[in-house]
Amino acid sequence: MNPLAAAEADSAGTLESFWRSLRFFSFYRIFIAVLFLAASLALGDALSLGAQHIALFQRIASVYLLLAVVFLFAVLNRPHDFNVQLSIQVMVDIVALTLMMYASGGQKSGVAVLLMVVVAGAGLIGQGRMTLFYAALASVAMLLEESWRALTLDLDPVDFVRTGIVCIAFFGVAIVARLLAQRVVANENLARERGRELGDQLRVSERIIRDMEDGVLVVDGDGRVRLSNPRTAALLDGQVTGSIDLTGLSPALAARYALWSAQRIEVAELLRTVSGKLLRVRYLPPGEPGGNALIFLEDMERIQYQAQQLKLAALGRLTANMAHEIRNPLAAISHAAELLSEEDLDPIRQRLTRIVHDNTQRLNRLVTEVLELGRRDRAQPEAVRWLEFIRGFIDELSLNDATVAIRIHLVGGDACFRFDRGHLYRVLGNLLGNALRHASSAPGAIRIEARSIAAAKQVEIHVRDDGPGVDVSLRTQVFEPFFTTHGAGTGLGLYIARELCEANGARLDLLDENAGAHFRIVVEADECL
Repeated sequence: MNPLAAAEADSAGTLESFWRSLRFFSFYRIFIAVLFLAASLALGDALSLGAQHIALFQRIASVYLLLAVVFLFAVLNRPHDFNVQLSIQVMVDIVALTLMMYASGGQKSGVAVLLMVVVAGAGLIGQGRMTLFYAALASVAMLLEESWRALTLDLDPVDFVRTGIVCIAFFGVAIVARLLAQRVVANENLARERGRELGDQLRVSERIIRDMEDGVLVVDGDGRVRLSNPRTAALLDGQVTGSIDLTGLSPALAARYALWSAQRIEVAELLRTVSGKLLRVRYLPPGEPGGNALIFLEDMERIQYQAQQLKLAALGRLTANMAHEIRNPLAAISHAAELLSEEDLDPIRQRLTRIVHDNTQRLNRLVTEVLELGRRDRAQPEAVRWLEFIRGFIDELSLNDATVAIRIHLVGGDACFRFDRGHLYRVLGNLLGNALRHASSAPGAIRIEARSIAAAKQVEIHVRDDGPGVDVSLRTQVFEPFFTTHGAGTGLGLYIARELCEANGARLDLLDENAGAHFRIVVEADECL
């Protein structure tokens, strides 16, 4: 979170807590005013309230109630200038309670205790701000009331001592309220900081669990799924909605869970789903009886695929090094065969040297293919405008085969994407080379089409031919290395084409068609410049 935004959020949260406390204090003020006014009207001076001047007490209580309602309205509808509103309300409280105390016979009436409540409440609501000022204001009001009483009425000197003790109590309460307010502020800030950190951790944890390639299940003691990530539904071929019973999600997993719950130990087993997926299930028992258990689901096919990719990568590096070492002596053999064919005119030896030369050329093509495979990680994607690229590509092919311009037909409009141009030349060269080899000689026998899929932000490149197509039994093998149906082929063409597509973030697929071969390249779209 932006530090400035966090500071503003903290300030807004703290200010809201101030106003909430002030609203409670306003309700308390209305309650006291209503209580004093009702008691004086119903009981007169029987409770010593207004014992000295009942009419003055009732008028002050009425005005105090009216002002309390106005203060509450201001707090609820115009929450501005907190310190100003609090100070005005506290001063009105002190003046009104002091006057009612005077009308009730002085500090002996007990109204002074409410002044102490006002000082303490103001200190806590204002988080310790101006607390000593409020205590001093209440003390001055008490001393003025006692002085006026001494000037106008008979006064026992002991009353000044009692008043002084009450004033000292005001400052004591103010200091305690200030210390408590500081403690409250510190605890509130700490709680807010911990809450923000906890919220950040929860968001990060939820993001991690949501994007995990493994499934995660939180299951309670009754076998109900409390939490799960989207990957779980994909692995178990179901849909997790709300609190679902584990049996409804996977009966086999529910049966295993019942056994694991009884053992209360960490367990890892293999489980095959209804659709045939092989999963590695790891069970983590709850930390306490009746708690929630964790179940992790790992796709063994993905793990095996990753292991195979690591092996292929290591094998690719080994074969690339071997190919580089083989290329030099292979060139020497080819050169020697050419020299022999030029010097020896014997037909038999000519035939033998031709066999040597043809096979060295085939081996050289194989070495070239292997070296090309080792360069797949050097992809440098750049912006490609489809029509401009494919027209230039077809023009180059036409230099070697005049029928290309007739047999290949472009369909669709323009598209833009990012791809390494050298890799794209290699991929299309392989696909069109196969298509030209197997398609008929009719015009438009090979169709190339680019489609922009706006919703998915992708571009699809389709290459079709009217040839015999790929046999159903061979469809799963066409992208395997060294698989070929052509006598002079190396079996690495389509394998390298798919690898180069993956290196550029694209995907090469063989689509099911009734007639002819249909290959599709799916690549992320880019903006046309």
